[in-house]
Amino acid sequence: MVQLLVILHALLAVGLLGALTHQAFSVARRPSAHGHSFVDRYRGVNSPTFTNVIVLLFVITSIGGGLLYPRYRIDVRSTLEDLQLRAANGVFEIKEHFAALGLGLLPAYWLFWRPPLAAEYAAARKYVTWMLAFVVWWNFLVGEVLNNIKGLYP
Repeated sequence: MVQLLVILHALLAVGLLGALTHQAFSVARRPSAHGHSFVDRYRGVNSPTFTNVIVLLFVITSIGGGLLYPRYRIDVRSTLEDLQLRAANGVFEIKEHFAALGLGLLPAYWLFWRPPLAAEYAAARKYVTWMLAFVVWWNFLVGEVLNNIKGLYP
């Protein structure tokens, strides 16, 4: 059951990562007149349509992480402590804090992306979106690395 929950958590995280990365790139710079490059096409999405999905995926993925947390404390963290991998435990602690900060940013994020998009909130949309993207990328990478460390040391 735990393996199924880990896989579901990872799949939701990948979906969140994709949607938020698309949206972050769409607000990264001004659109060019010629949208022929891969990057221009990648960032040429209808960004506001991602907002509700991103909020929902962030909350559901965080809840999934919370359900997996007791298992992490028992299985993975004890292994990391036995191997004296203090840095790995430290980055997971940062991951927890970033997830909480991301949850705290969601109301502002949702408010700034609510249609009609006000021009005076363009900078706020950009920075909040990129902060959330950083949180999601950090949490995804740290989670995957720690999961792999546990697999390397049975």
